[in-house]
Amino acid sequence: MSAIRLLVLGAVRQHGRAHGYQVRNDLEYWGAHEWSNAKPGSIYHALKQMAKQGLLHAHEVAPSTVGGPPRTEYTITEQGAEEFFRLLRDALTAHDQKTDVLSAGVGFIVELERSEAVALLNERVRGLEEWRAAVTEYYTPQDGPEQLGHIGEIMNMWVHSADGGAEWTRGLIERIEGGAYTFAGEGERFVGVLAEGEVNPFATGTPHPGDTG
Repeated sequence: MSAIRLLVLGAVRQHGRAHGYQVRNDLEYWGAHEWSNAKPGSIYHALKQMAKQGLLHAHEVAPSTVGGPPRTEYTITEQGAEEFFRLLRDALTAHDQKTDVLSAGVGFIVELERSEAVALLNERVRGLEEWRAAVTEYYTPQDGPEQLGHIGEIMNMWVHSADGGAEWTRGLIERIEGGAYTFAGEGERFVGVLAEGEVNPFATGTPHPGDTG
């Protein structure tokens, strides 16, 4: 699974209606260009592809009154919303997701109801525990990586990664169950999107042809 589809669908959904540069600006504001494949070319390509797939609806916008070029604005379709939530649930549940996919999932976790978010994260913990148990049938962590030669360092790395991932997830579950954050159905949620024209202090400033399209 690629993080870019979830990120782009989520950004458009949060805006309601957005052009490509707004989506790019939001993802750079979140730092997604540093921890995912959300580079300008990937963002604009994803917007066009998902419009072709019926996940987004493309609206042709007339040139601005000050002479700016016309832009395509996007809204999420019903099919796109279904895909967004499918990707979101997969991102939070699967124990073997890449870090960028999990990061994208956490970024949109408050779009779910609190109880569902906790249930999905508990499923992730179970997956990590089951994976660890399968690995340690052949590798005993307390005996150290040397038991398998230098290849044991690979097993050691993954076991420690599973332990760290499970610990972090349990901590997040505890915070959510303790009342942290505002989830769907509980009131107005925090939305980290920039208003039109608002300065982005984390923008890369690197121009791309898609910025004006």
